[in-house]
Amino acid sequence: MSKYVSLWEYVQKNDSPSFKLTFEEIEKIAGVPIDHSFLRYKKELTAYGYQVGKISMKEKTVIFNKINVI
Repeated sequence: MSKYVSLWEYVQKNDSPSFKLTFEEIEKIAGVPIDHSFLRYKKELTAYGYQVGKISMKEKTVIFNKINVI
C-alpha cells in the first residue's frame, strides 16, 4: 500500500476539475512529509481519476488535475 493513499483518497473526494495544495497541507493529509519519492508515487493517482499537474518548488505547492475520461 502506498504511503500517499490517504492523499489520493482526499484528492478523489475533492471532485474539483483542478485545485492546488501546499506541501504543508499534503503532509497533514498524507501523514508523511513530502519528499523526492513523491515523484515516483504520483503515477498512482491516475487510478483515482486525477493526475499531478505542476509541482512548484518555489511556492511549495502541487496542482492536481482531474482526468477527463471519455
